[in-house]
Amino acid sequence: MKIAIGCDHGGFELKEKLAKYLKEKGHEITDCGTYSTEPADYPKFAYAAAKKVSEGQCDRGIIIDGAGIGSCITANKVTGARAAACYDVSLARNSREHNDANILTLGAGWAGFQLAKEIVDVWLGANCLEERHKKRVAMIMDIEKGVLPPLPAPPPCSCSGCSQNKQDVMADLSAEDLKKIADKLQTMIGGPCKIVDGNIVCTKGSTTLIHYGHPTSLDSGAVKKMIEAGASRIGYTPDGKDLPEEIAKTIDHTILKPNAVPEEIKKLCEEAKQYKFASVCVNPYYVKLCAQLLHGTQVKVCSVVGFPFGATPPEIKGMEARRAIRDGAKEIDMVINVGALKAKDDETVLKDIRAVTDACRDGGAISKVIIETAFLTNEEKVRACLLAKKAGANFVKTSTGYGPGGATVHDVALMKETVKGTKMGVKASGGIRSFADAKKMIEAGATRIGASASVKITQEAKGDKLNG
Repeated sequence: MKIAIGCDHGGFELKEKLAKYLKEKGHEITDCGTYSTEPADYPKFAYAAAKKVSEGQCDRGIIIDGAGIGSCITANKVTGARAAACYDVSLARNSREHNDANILTLGAGWAGFQLAKEIVDVWLGANCLEERHKKRVAMIMDIEKGVLPPLPAPPPCSCSGCSQNKQDVMADLSAEDLKKIADKLQTMIGGPCKIVDGNIVCTKGSTTLIHYGHPTSLDSGAVKKMIEAGASRIGYTPDGKDLPEEIAKTIDHTILKPNAVPEEIKKLCEEAKQYKFASVCVNPYYVKLCAQLLHGTQVKVCSVVGFPFGATPPEIKGMEARRAIRDGAKEIDMVINVGALKAKDDETVLKDIRAVTDACRDGGAISKVIIETAFLTNEEKVRACLLAKKAGANFVKTSTGYGPGGATVHDVALMKETVKGTKMGVKASGGIRSFADAKKMIEAGATRIGASASVKITQEAKGDKLNG
């Protein structure tokens, strides 16, 4: 197959590797540049590659930049180009089978070489064969030619005046209608729903869920303002002493000791449900059990990879992460190769982290990178955070709890400053045993707390406020 391949400076290294790989597989490659890591504008090279495909000089095109989005937009400005930005093999297959994409764009900041190879192999091997998909692709090409498909007529308005607000619509519903809605909502949320003064009130545990109307136990004026502002759910605590939400949502309730038994794991999950923690963090062996115990709740299952020393090959860490995700983990905390970092072998460290972040992206899981701060200098901490950022991690994390020291306010603040301007979070872990400890970490910039003393922390937090 004749393939045009292009990139900007951010995609140069990945382009070179993919071009070599594709040549070895027997494909004919046309390199549209760029040809070094010197700063370059992606539209030029995206256009050049797309043009090769559009004019029939090449069968397919592959374009790589930092995120894959800009090149995709550029390529789709070229007549005859159908570019798709793909971040996993499922999207790659879909783009071919459903959309007959003839150009693939990749983000070097999101896909390592291994994942990129898998995406490219699937994309090159898939074809658009179903007639219904071919029909839709033909409609896309007609639009490009200025032939617009007829739009369906909008359905007639069923209300007696489109300016009606929610309260007017509710007033028009009969008692039987309200009961049907209440029964349906009860099925959806798993809690009792009843009609109070013409309003549907649904509750689950100590939380009242507002779908229409308001609970009579709250100030009706205040609730009405919240609903008018767009709220569809109102949470409240009847006794005013429940766990402050800003604390609970930051905590990963943790048991990682090697001698943990199933009964302790079950207790961990029950406490996580009771206190509404963000997740439970357990060793991979217990992921399936936790996924079963927490099914239907908002508490996520987190597991660890390369734990606690991080001295396993990247390929093993990747497989370990994929297995945990298959078993039900929604978050993965991986330990970096600390020795490689201290030896300034950044390429190995980046490969190490990407093996796990790639697995997490493929499986829809959050990735956290444990840098084990107690072993590192400030310069090494910054470098570790920047490598995690480059690998596309969601969080950087201070410690395993098995090193010579745990989280410190200084380290959290330094890590937060390093990843500033991104969506990355900072997880403080190790030695956090009180509400005062947790409060200091959050004030320093931590967005997640890892602790085995979670219950003690939250009990101390009752009646206190985060900024108090």
